[in-house]
Amino acid sequence: MVNIHLFCVGKLKEKHFAAACAEYEKRLSAFCKLTITELPEERLPDNPSQAQIDAALEKEAALLFSKLPKNAKLIALCVEGKLLSSEALAAQIEKWTVEGASSLALVIGGSFGLHPSVKEKAQLRLSMSPMTFPHHLARVMVLEQVYRAFQINLGTRYHK
Repeated sequence: MVNIHLFCVGKLKEKHFAAACAEYEKRLSAFCKLTITELPEERLPDNPSQAQIDAALEKEAALLFSKLPKNAKLIALCVEGKLLSSEALAAQIEKWTVEGASSLALVIGGSFGLHPSVKEKAQLRLSMSPMTFPHHLARVMVLEQVYRAFQINLGTRYHK
């Protein structure tokens, strides 16, 4: 069984997003071992300088790298990433697992995104859309797409 690690910068506070995440966690338990890790978002002033933003992203990246499982396939969610269909994401996950990958790590950054070092080390830079979504909604969307990928790979009717 593959291990799926979802790393999220920032805490999930809204009950409706938490309930949706819990539903997908329950559904995914049949297909993988899911671990969700919330990393603290660095505090910044109201109008931070680029240097302050860069320093904060670097600290967040360092903490992420200290927690990443060894040999995990890293998927960085970023707006400049590759747009994939659900079928293409399912095929990529299937390919990695067939090749022997036992862990996949998906990373959702905070309000200022991800440090370049995270994107550089990623085996896949994935964009969910050119639109901007709240990070808490992105968490739900990622969990749904991972669940959908398992369903596609099984050939069920979930994905129509």
